[in-house]
Amino acid sequence: MNQLIQNMMGMGGLTDQVIATDFLISAKSGVRNYTVAITEAATPELRDALREQLRTAIETHEKITNYMIAKGYYHPHDLSEQLQGDLTVSNTALNLAQK
Repeated sequence: MNQLIQNMMGMGGLTDQVIATDFLISAKSGVRNYTVAITEAATPELRDALREQLRTAIETHEKITNYMIAKGYYHPHDLSEQLQGDLTVSNTALNLAQK
Protein backbone atom coordinates (compact mmCIF):
# COMPACT_ATOMS: atom_id res chain seq x y z
CA MET A 1 0.00 0.00 0.00
CA ASN A 2 1.52 3.32 -0.92
CA GLN A 3 2.11 6.06 1.64
CA LEU A 4 -0.62 8.37 0.31
CA ILE A 5 -3.32 5.72 0.70
CA GLN A 6 -1.99 4.76 4.14
CA ASN A 7 -2.12 8.38 5.27
CA MET A 8 -5.63 8.84 3.86
CA MET A 9 -6.78 5.80 5.84
CA GLY A 10 -5.09 7.08 8.99
CA MET A 11 -2.63 4.22 9.09
CA GLY A 12 0.62 6.10 8.50
CA GLY A 13 3.48 3.60 8.58
CA LEU A 14 1.57 0.91 10.47
CA THR A 15 1.02 -1.33 7.46
CA ASP A 16 4.54 -2.80 7.61
CA GLN A 17 4.14 -3.39 11.33
CA VAL A 18 0.78 -5.11 10.86
CA ILE A 19 2.16 -7.37 8.12
CA ALA A 20 5.27 -8.23 10.15
CA THR A 21 3.19 -8.96 13.25
CA ASP A 22 0.86 -11.22 11.29
CA PHE A 23 3.87 -13.01 9.78
CA LEU A 24 5.43 -13.46 13.24
CA ILE A 25 2.20 -14.91 14.65
CA SER A 26 1.97 -17.29 11.68
CA ALA A 27 5.59 -18.36 12.16
CA LYS A 28 4.94 -19.08 15.84
CA SER A 29 1.92 -21.14 14.89
CA GLY A 30 4.00 -23.07 12.36
CA VAL A 31 6.60 -23.90 15.01
CA ARG A 32 3.89 -25.20 17.32
CA ASN A 33 2.27 -27.23 14.56
CA TYR A 34 5.55 -28.86 13.55
CA THR A 35 6.31 -29.86 17.13
CA VAL A 36 2.92 -31.53 17.45
CA ALA A 37 3.32 -33.21 14.07
CA ILE A 38 6.70 -34.62 15.10
CA THR A 39 5.15 -36.27 18.14
CA GLU A 40 2.42 -37.79 15.95
CA ALA A 41 4.66 -38.93 13.07
CA ALA A 42 4.62 -42.67 12.43
CA THR A 43 8.03 -43.14 10.82
CA PRO A 44 11.59 -41.98 11.53
CA GLU A 45 11.83 -40.60 7.98
CA LEU A 46 8.76 -38.45 8.47
CA ARG A 47 10.03 -37.21 11.86
CA ASP A 48 13.36 -36.26 10.24
CA ALA A 49 11.58 -34.35 7.48
CA LEU A 50 9.40 -32.54 10.01
CA ARG A 51 12.43 -31.68 12.17
CA GLU A 52 14.06 -30.05 9.15
CA GLN A 53 10.89 -28.05 8.51
CA LEU A 54 10.83 -27.11 12.20
CA ARG A 55 14.41 -25.82 12.00
CA THR A 56 13.44 -23.69 9.00
CA ALA A 57 10.36 -22.37 10.81
CA ILE A 58 12.45 -21.41 13.84
CA GLU A 59 14.98 -19.63 11.62
CA THR A 60 12.14 -17.75 9.92
CA HIS A 61 10.71 -16.75 13.29
CA GLU A 62 14.12 -15.46 14.35
CA LYS A 63 14.51 -13.40 11.17
CA ILE A 64 11.08 -11.83 11.56
CA THR A 65 11.74 -11.11 15.25
CA ASN A 66 15.08 -9.45 14.46
CA TYR A 67 13.45 -7.38 11.69
CA MET A 68 10.69 -6.22 14.02
CA ILE A 69 13.15 -5.35 16.79
CA ALA A 70 15.34 -3.39 14.34
CA LYS A 71 12.30 -1.45 13.08
CA GLY A 72 11.10 -0.74 16.63
CA TYR A 73 7.91 -2.77 16.17
CA TYR A 74 8.71 -5.38 18.80
CA HIS A 75 10.24 -4.95 22.26
CA PRO A 76 10.56 -8.42 23.79
CA HIS A 77 12.94 -7.22 26.52
CA ASP A 78 10.94 -4.16 27.60
CA LEU A 79 7.39 -5.04 28.58
CA SER A 80 6.26 -1.46 29.27
CA GLU A 81 7.52 -0.28 25.87
CA GLN A 82 5.86 -3.26 24.14
CA LEU A 83 2.60 -2.56 25.96
CA GLN A 84 2.68 1.09 24.87
CA GLY A 85 3.28 0.07 21.26
CA ASP A 86 0.48 -2.49 21.40
CA LEU A 87 -1.91 0.12 22.82
CA THR A 88 -1.00 2.57 20.05
CA VAL A 89 -1.65 -0.04 17.36
CA SER A 90 -4.91 -1.08 19.05
CA ASN A 91 -6.14 2.50 19.26
CA THR A 92 -5.30 3.06 15.61
CA ALA A 93 -7.26 -0.06 14.67
CA LEU A 94 -10.24 1.10 16.74
CA ASN A 95 -10.12 4.54 15.13
CA LEU A 96 -10.06 2.98 11.67
CA ALA A 97 -13.12 0.92 12.52
CA GLN A 98 -15.02 4.07 13.49
CA LYS A 99 -14.28 5.90 10.22
